[in-house]
Amino acid sequence: MGAVRIVAAPDKFRGTAHAADVAAAIADAAEGHGLHCDLVPLADGGEGTLEALGGANRSTIVTGPLGEPVAAPWRLERGRAVIEMARASGLELVGGAEGNDPINATTTGTGELISAAIESGARRIIVGVGGSATTDGGLGAVRALNPRQRLRGVELLVACDVRTRFVDAAEVFAPQKGATPKQVQLLKRRLERLAQVYVDDYGVDVSELPGAGAAGGLAGGLHAIGAALVGGFDLVAEEVRLQERLEGADLVVTGEGFVDNQSFDGKVVGGVVAMARTMGVPVLVVCGQTFDDVDKRVRTISLVERFGTDAAMGDTLRCVTKAVSDFLAAPRR
Repeated sequence: MGAVRIVAAPDKFRGTAHAADVAAAIADAAEGHGLHCDLVPLADGGEGTLEALGGANRSTIVTGPLGEPVAAPWRLERGRAVIEMARASGLELVGGAEGNDPINATTTGTGELISAAIESGARRIIVGVGGSATTDGGLGAVRALNPRQRLRGVELLVACDVRTRFVDAAEVFAPQKGATPKQVQLLKRRLERLAQVYVDDYGVDVSELPGAGAAGGLAGGLHAIGAALVGGFDLVAEEVRLQERLEGADLVVTGEGFVDNQSFDGKVVGGVVAMARTMGVPVLVVCGQTFDDVDKRVRTISLVERFGTDAAMGDTLRCVTKAVSDFLAAPRR
């Protein structure tokens, strides 16, 4: 392929590899062919956003999703804080859906973490909202941030990876957090009442706002007290200067564990593909599995198809390196 500069810009492979490790595996393949590789691990506002934006350099004890104390890592650098709500109010903290109490799970700790960032001097706060244990509409976080005047002069940005409406969060996400059908209906009614409370208390109607249902309505609750909801991929891409780093690249390699039609709706793979195409940069997608005939939309390598399920799931990074190396070695048409 001649003198080539490659950009490694993957998302995580959920359950098997972090985005930074996947990027390093892509770089191993490039360097094996004597090629330069720029590592740009990405996220879309869900888990991995903190790592994509520099990783934690602080930790604060906050209230966990079921009331227990949790040491939540976060980042503060030059007045910018990066918080993942999953580190304070996440489903993994309670052992998954089986260990969760979906009715009582609270976002209080996320509010406490935002409060700690403000007290530490943050003037721009990015909150990634994937992986929550909660469907409390952000009420716990909102209460933890009282009085609201503390947010004056602070730019609060919620990085959303979904466009779900506020009340719909119950039916869309609560079952994944352990809620029974009866509990889902209870949570839905609670969100309906809470949406009216936000109108009464703050003059903000979050009921029809796209993305307000992210993290069980946390996004909507934070919006009610002044936060802006932004596309998670777009925010992360801007923060890491992805467009600038794609300038002059000969190939960008992206990927995630599963690539389907939803991967092209605000997610990392779709965002990278769209940006690269506008810039005329060829794209390769490496993933665990593909669905919905996405291989007809973009050049894709499925690790399961290439190496089998056991290898793809059990030795993901080696498979990524091998797949990209073979691609680079193949003659281009």
